[in-house]
Amino acid sequence: MLEEKLGELEQKIAYSFRDEGLLRQALTHSSCANEQKINRTQDYERLEFLGDAVLELVSSDYIYREHMDMPEGKMTKYRSSVVCEPALAFCARQIGLQEYIRLGKGEEATGGRNRDSIISDVMEAIIGAIYLDSGIDKAKSFIHRFILSDLKNKQLFYDAKTILQEEVQKDNKGALRYELVSEEGPEHDKIFTVEAYIGERKVGSGVGHSKKAAEQKAAYEALLRMDKGGRT
Repeated sequence: MLEEKLGELEQKIAYSFRDEGLLRQALTHSSCANEQKINRTQDYERLEFLGDAVLELVSSDYIYREHMDMPEGKMTKYRSSVVCEPALAFCARQIGLQEYIRLGKGEEATGGRNRDSIISDVMEAIIGAIYLDSGIDKAKSFIHRFILSDLKNKQLFYDAKTILQEEVQKDNKGALRYELVSEEGPEHDKIFTVEAYIGERKVGSGVGHSKKAAEQKAAYEALLRMDKGGRT
């Protein structure tokens, strides 16, 4: 990876690595590492393991301190929703992390760059790399800035389909349904467009690399519209 690309990412995450090799490793998928014949870089899997543990500690500490009356069961459920695969992928995409992942040719050709599982793994690997490079405080700052910020809005996005369904049932507004409008692109990298309807009224639309992702975005748009219209 070109040095300027690494520097560009460091600017986005507001952190400069002392050991740039850790950043390279955090961005390297096993498919890329296996293709390298010389100057082989380790893949991100060990860093992901470490980053996952750091993320669990920091997010648990945050929830414990911010929600003093929340019982253990609800704290566990809340933490799971905040650090689950789709949530981490969403946070990673907000900083364009997928653009910097080093993939092998085969993984690239089959749409790995847009896969939530890979993007979320790299997000955790970045956390692990920062932890090794500078310790828990810098890792904590990264997590608070890019994962634990604006949680109310992120939670609305993560749980959009469930929340919209509850709103529709509560107000008896009609049946909620999602319609697939279009499906474009090659088999390994399709783009789906979905519209959400309550009864016969279109309330939102969304685009994603899976029907589920497109439905989620359509539901999120519908909730934002309802908020503007005075949803309580």
